[in-house]
Amino acid sequence: MKLTIEIDPDIAAMMAAEVAAGEKAVTAAMREAGAGLKSAWRSQITGAGLGTRLANSIRLASFPKSGDSLNAAALVWSNAPVIVGAHDTGPLIRSKDGFWLAIPTPAAGKSTRGGRITPGEWERRTGLRLRFIFRRRGPSLLVAEGRLNTKGRAVASRSKTGRGATTVPIFLLVPQVKLPKRLDLARDAERAVDAVPGLIVAAWIEAE
Repeated sequence: MKLTIEIDPDIAAMMAAEVAAGEKAVTAAMREAGAGLKSAWRSQITGAGLGTRLANSIRLASFPKSGDSLNAAALVWSNAPVIVGAHDTGPLIRSKDGFWLAIPTPAAGKSTRGGRITPGEWERRTGLRLRFIFRRRGPSLLVAEGRLNTKGRAVASRSKTGRGATTVPIFLLVPQVKLPKRLDLARDAERAVDAVPGLIVAAWIEAE
């Protein structure tokens, strides 16, 4: 007696189809989770008043670049990790030299290179000398003898006799500054991770 066994449907084909569906579901879920995390981080940054330029430093890369995989992954990062990280952790900032941190007042203006101006750059730009004033209460000062222009910036007095000149605080001097924590990136990252299983199941069901 000869027995012939036929399996219908083809189990191997069914398994291959399920693997393919799984690859598509995992890849779609990771891409969606990554895009959601990127959007959440950017929203946090703009919501904290840190500007769209810093928010746009948040980037996303999905793997594989093309095709589907059960090992699909998403990477979200910042092109400005030091700045974003500082607002995320709220660190205590001290001077590199162990002396003072110079915080410019509005009268100092801005650096020509962008960001905060330093005492050395301010002296070179204005031609004025800064003078140190120690205060027991409150921050010490770097001041200059000059006048305020129409923009509220300290400039040299036009009078040869010094008429109209006044002592203008240019920098506040403090030993350290505690940067306030304005972001909570870990919160959004944890939410993105927790959402992955549900995204995979939803994508898998949709693919069937």
